[in-house]
Amino acid sequence: MRYFLSPKCCLKWLEFPAVYDIGRDELFELDEKGFEFLKRCTDHEGCESGQCAGEFLEYALHEGILTTERGAIERPPLKKAPEPSLRYLELQVTRRCNLRCGHCYLGPAENVDLGLERTAHIFREFEEMQGLRLLITGGEPILHTQFHEINDLLRDRAFRKVLFTNGTILTEEIAGSLHIEEIQVSVDGLERGHDALRGKGTFRKVMGAIEIAKRAGLDVSVATMVHPENLDDFDSMERLFEGLGVRDWTVDVPCVAGNLEENPFFQVSPEIAGRYLRYGFGVGLHGGGEGFACGLHLASVTAEGNVAKCSFYSGVPVGNADEGLAACWGRIEPLRIDELCCDCEVKDLCRGGCRYRAEILGNGKGKDLFRCRSFDQNIT
Repeated sequence: MRYFLSPKCCLKWLEFPAVYDIGRDELFELDEKGFEFLKRCTDHEGCESGQCAGEFLEYALHEGILTTERGAIERPPLKKAPEPSLRYLELQVTRRCNLRCGHCYLGPAENVDLGLERTAHIFREFEEMQGLRLLITGGEPILHTQFHEINDLLRDRAFRKVLFTNGTILTEEIAGSLHIEEIQVSVDGLERGHDALRGKGTFRKVMGAIEIAKRAGLDVSVATMVHPENLDDFDSMERLFEGLGVRDWTVDVPCVAGNLEENPFFQVSPEIAGRYLRYGFGVGLHGGGEGFACGLHLASVTAEGNVAKCSFYSGVPVGNADEGLAACWGRIEPLRIDELCCDCEVKDLCRGGCRYRAEILGNGKGKDLFRCRSFDQNIT
């Protein structure tokens, strides 16, 4: 019998050899023999069972990594990733948006789109760099003037595609046509709390978008920002999201930038907001690395094509995507935890929190006070 690498899986040569299940968002580390066997299974002729250990073959079949059905997808040439590897890319395809949320760090919407040719080139580079997860953001990505063309470019890519949307303009037709695996929507409280931040009527629309996405067979994740109008909603939101089958629920505190600077009444102190950071479930969108602060495997590209270490740092880019994603990635210096001013016993767990938030707090100690409070750490 002949075996083939599953169409939903692709090989990744990161700091270690691996196979990535795009559909389930699972990364399997491999030894050299397993890696070489699966490389042969990517060929249109597949490979035979006698070419690997029976135990490994049984495991790969059980996990859906291998299939007996011919139907391989063409993948880009396998190249060793840079170290650290760029695994997660925030790609802001547009600054257009139909909402004016009270906390948005980007500020007012603008009619700026990332060009289609540039977008296609970034997709190819991210694949070649062994990327795992592309986070398609805005603005509201669906409002990109060539969104349908961008969606076509996403077909059969060797990474997981996650579309960030406010949910207010997602339709059954759009959801059914998407070449992505996951949608992330923002739900910032129950109806009163959410609408206070994002506009009247938006809660019901985003709830409808969750149902539309689920009917389309897409995974759904939810992001929630802590603000004064939703502090009593978190237990109810937890039950709601679990009941809806939400994959991941991430909770964060908005940074004082953009619209939030004009709306200080949406700000919450570290002493109050910190305890709400304990809510949430799932694995989240960004992975880290032992001994390093946040952002070890993450970069961001703005709608203007600028590359930064995350979307919050778009004002201080390290270069432009036209120079090449790999060249820009090489300029982002990983930050070790032992370089921070953090001195508590949980620093390896919280990894210093959000470094941008720590910087704008300007407390002189390099601490993200919100994350400190979430771990019941005294702020001195």
